[in-house]
Amino acid sequence: MNNQVVLVNENDDEIGLMPKLEAHQKGVLHRAFSIFIFNTRGEMLLQQRAYGKYHSEGLWSNTCCSHPYPNESTLSAAKRRLYEEMGIHSPLYFLYSFRYEAAVDNGLIEHELDHIFWAVSDETPTINIDEVLDYKYITPEELREDMKKRPDIYTEWFKICLDEVLSKIKL
Repeated sequence: MNNQVVLVNENDDEIGLMPKLEAHQKGVLHRAFSIFIFNTRGEMLLQQRAYGKYHSEGLWSNTCCSHPYPNESTLSAAKRRLYEEMGIHSPLYFLYSFRYEAAVDNGLIEHELDHIFWAVSDETPTINIDEVLDYKYITPEELREDMKKRPDIYTEWFKICLDEVLSKIKL
């Protein structure tokens, strides 16, 4: 059951379940979330996805992202996954949702209704090495500059939503 994703329509109404890999092979719209953690200095916490992930391995991305389990709220899933991947317990605040579709490696397609959460935390990450290769803090300005110079080292969804996330968060 935990390898199932929740299929949704454009209004985020649940319409079924599908194995996660199959949903990404077929490019079927499903529910996801992305978390952006900032420290009190205004730096964003990034993670480098572990090698061995089914797509986008080794790429830098926002603090955490995943999919809720069936019958799990998106907020509960986000809190659970933030702790599982980064070892951080933090209140999370919903920012907005958006739909995107992007080809990723291994012939897979990300087609997600992505719920964005954010928080400010100075808690030191304790990474799960099965999920996360490395982490770093970076200012939004340094990140935007690096993303322009080296877009190929960042995940597709991160590149798509970064500017809107930063425009909505006032630190």
